[in-house]
Amino acid sequence: MAGSNPNAKPMNLTLKVWRQKSRNTEGRIVDYQVKDISPDMSFLEMLDVLNEDLLRQGDEPVAFDHDCREGICGSCNLFINGRAHGPEAGTTTCQLHMRKFSDGDTITIEPWRAAAFPVNKDLSVDRSAFDRIIQAGGYVSVNTGGSPDANEIPIPKEIADRAFEAATCIGCGACVAACKNASAMLFVSAKVSQLALLPQGHVERNTRVENMVAQMDKEGFGACTNIGSCAAECPVGISLENIAILNREFLSAKATSNNLA
Repeated sequence: MAGSNPNAKPMNLTLKVWRQKSRNTEGRIVDYQVKDISPDMSFLEMLDVLNEDLLRQGDEPVAFDHDCREGICGSCNLFINGRAHGPEAGTTTCQLHMRKFSDGDTITIEPWRAAAFPVNKDLSVDRSAFDRIIQAGGYVSVNTGGSPDANEIPIPKEIADRAFEAATCIGCGACVAACKNASAMLFVSAKVSQLALLPQGHVERNTRVENMVAQMDKEGFGACTNIGSCAAECPVGISLENIAILNREFLSAKATSNNLA
């Protein structure tokens, strides 16, 4: 393994893994033992080792979501020892290394727990509710054609930086999993703020926030009570300030809206 520490001592671990055949069946915690786990492995590589062992034994492997394994796509959503993405702040599950654990540890691994994120199988959950929220308003109207000059619309650096920080949201759902109400406010606020801050997003500014909030409520996400656990567990550090921006955008849109629902 590239960059591995040859002096690192392998670990033996007990895994308590949530197993569930489908969203229509009951699930349960199943205990597994994994041996000779390198501290330089990522958490997902450790799960790969577990699945290889299960396949050799003729058992069904554990289903879990993953793709880029670089902390970009947001699909590696796991609840590890009661924390979204595990014990290290600012880290996705795929970036979490086994050196954060010790030989002999017991690790409990569960899927996101939210009514709006039903379990597909085992540790894999359906996060398509986020996609439908984006489809409701997370876009801008632009004319297609030749590529515009990068400096055609001057944007102050402070605004550009704030929009970029909001745009770093990877849509993993850790904010929902960490919230006691399973609220999606941090996710929605990041998407609304990103576009509301930029001039390109002003065309749909009012309808965007109305439609996205309405879709968020329709999906069954809970209300925000400003506890802050969402921002604390966000792997890319999305700020709670975005929720304030969302609330301001929503109130402003409602003040001029014909939609009084």
